[in-house]
Amino acid sequence: MSTTPYIHVMDTDFSQLNDEALKKGSDWLARAGVRPTRQRLSLAGLLVGDGHDRHVTAESLFLAVKDSGESVSLATVYNTLRAFCDAGLMNEITVDATRSYFDTCVEEHPHYFWEDSQQLTDAPSGEVAFSRLPSAPHGAEISRVDVVIRLRRK
Repeated sequence: MSTTPYIHVMDTDFSQLNDEALKKGSDWLARAGVRPTRQRLSLAGLLVGDGHDRHVTAESLFLAVKDSGESVSLATVYNTLRAFCDAGLMNEITVDATRSYFDTCVEEHPHYFWEDSQQLTDAPSGEVAFSRLPSAPHGAEISRVDVVIRLRRK
């Protein structure tokens, strides 16, 4: 897991998508064999263009892409995030029935969900331990374990 702190799209100024960010986004898509449409390139540039990992919601990414001057619908953002997940570029982390975050770091690692700010951040991986997992039901296999630790400030 990266030791770089996550930068949230809503906390970052994306007034411009520069050529370097678009190139990094294009390389990210190419590594997974994802066709680089204009909209996918814009979203990829916002997600990985500066080299930092991110936790984003579809809504926060939609606002960031609007701020960058690109024209992308919220439905396209959702569909693109799903395509990125299907290609293995991101993981979807569901924190409750109404909110999912999309994580550009695909290594297995735990998360903190801050209830007051509604932000998802990394938790220290080395401090989480499982002695065992239950067996998967017949005909199924465990594909991933998501650990989300909900926090409330004192």
